[in-house]
Amino acid sequence: MTAFNYWMLPIAQAQPAGTRELVDGLARTPLSHVVLFVAVLTILRLAVVPYLRNTRIHLRSTPYAAAKFFNEMLDAFIYAGVFVFMVIRPFGVQAFLVPSGSMWPTLEVNDFIVANKAVYRYSEPSAGDIIVFHPPAVAAIRHSDLDADGELKMDYVKRCIGAPGDLVEIKKGVVYRNGIAVPEPYKTYSDCIDQEEPCQSFRVVSDDAKKDLTLANFKLVNYKGEVIPLNYTELDANAADPRTDGLPGDKIPYHVARKFQLSNSSEQKAALSLPAQKVPPGHFLMMGDNRNNSHDGRVWGLITRDEVIGKAEMVWWPFTHIHRLK
Repeated sequence: MTAFNYWMLPIAQAQPAGTRELVDGLARTPLSHVVLFVAVLTILRLAVVPYLRNTRIHLRSTPYAAAKFFNEMLDAFIYAGVFVFMVIRPFGVQAFLVPSGSMWPTLEVNDFIVANKAVYRYSEPSAGDIIVFHPPAVAAIRHSDLDADGELKMDYVKRCIGAPGDLVEIKKGVVYRNGIAVPEPYKTYSDCIDQEEPCQSFRVVSDDAKKDLTLANFKLVNYKGEVIPLNYTELDANAADPRTDGLPGDKIPYHVARKFQLSNSSEQKAALSLPAQKVPPGHFLMMGDNRNNSHDGRVWGLITRDEVIGKAEMVWWPFTHIHRLK
């Protein structure tokens, strides 16, 4: 297992089965499909109404009762479609499935979470919030992750580590925000303990193993006019193939998106000499709690305010794992 596993992906990547597949599919139904569904049901209802209205009382037998029941069911589905998918989901709350362990143990694989989409209409995301967001295209691992417009097909869930104006650095695994070490009781470093992909079960690594997973440092720098993530060790910085001198097995100290890779030592030294930059206005730095198994802002940089979807408030399924998130 490498230090950062690219398969630790976001909310829409899993292939759940049974109830999970049904619930996740419904939660993600495109609005255009909902509108079409409601329109078809409305047409059916309009077709049934004349029969119900014109059938005399003494002729109201079994067919009439069936038609009346059908009409009431159509009403229920129409109202539900309009209220849930056109009011609640766009402006209130939405359910998401967590298919990976990037936020373990805060979020388990196959947890269903509720994202509050209303809270950020009257407030701003802050450091420590667990946020559902749409990542930038640079976060794509494979070309197949992008749609025809070049946008990622999935949403992510991570913790906000830096809000606008925050100066965030990581030194040997410790996050410093505005020069102060951040207590992170939720943070973990883990190994996968099964053979599935993506991994379903994890265990916390030993303190000795953790040392091998916290060799990389991190800061944001203004490189050639763009604020980029800079991952570095004593050996290199934002290298396409980071040196692994002294590391056991196939562990790699860091990964970085191709867009931000520095091709030679002179570029790396130039970037290393740059001072750490604060998170720019209108941007946020996101990381997973399962630090060595999270594909996050250390790899692909910042998200914009417009990419924020909502604040993850609670796990609502499975029932054995219901709890509020913090």
